[in-house]
Amino acid sequence: MSLEKDIESFARSLGLEIYDIATVKENEEVIYRVSVLSGVVEDGKRKGVSLDECAHLSRLISPLLDVTPPLEGEYRLEVGSPGIERKVATLKQFALSVGERVSLTLKTKEKYKGVLLKVEGAIITLDVEGEEAGIDFAQISKARTYFEW
Repeated sequence: MSLEKDIESFARSLGLEIYDIATVKENEEVIYRVSVLSGVVEDGKRKGVSLDECAHLSRLISPLLDVTPPLEGEYRLEVGSPGIERKVATLKQFALSVGERVSLTLKTKEKYKGVLLKVEGAIITLDVEGEEAGIDFAQISKARTYFEW
């Protein structure tokens, strides 16, 4: 099994879903960032992730990373939520964001804002002001979840 699959198994054992795994550089520091969402959906809304759940996952995967380092050199492990407003870049991330508000920009520069209803194959379906809009994933150049304050 690959390192990411092993991390995903640990996350699922805690009722969490991997949203993204990325290596980033911030302030001259390399960070191996694991972003998770709750696997629990109640009344169409995904439950939040607690700090304790993130800490528990961090403690579970840390020994794994000692044996199978994700990258060479020094890095810091960071486990957390991707946030309420976040980038959506993959079909899996769209599927994990069903029920949330999403803003999309297509390659044609056309923009959509609405509630993400479903993901079927490569078609992303939004409720845009009461009307369903089916959008081909390949046509999306940029997407983010957003929170209406």
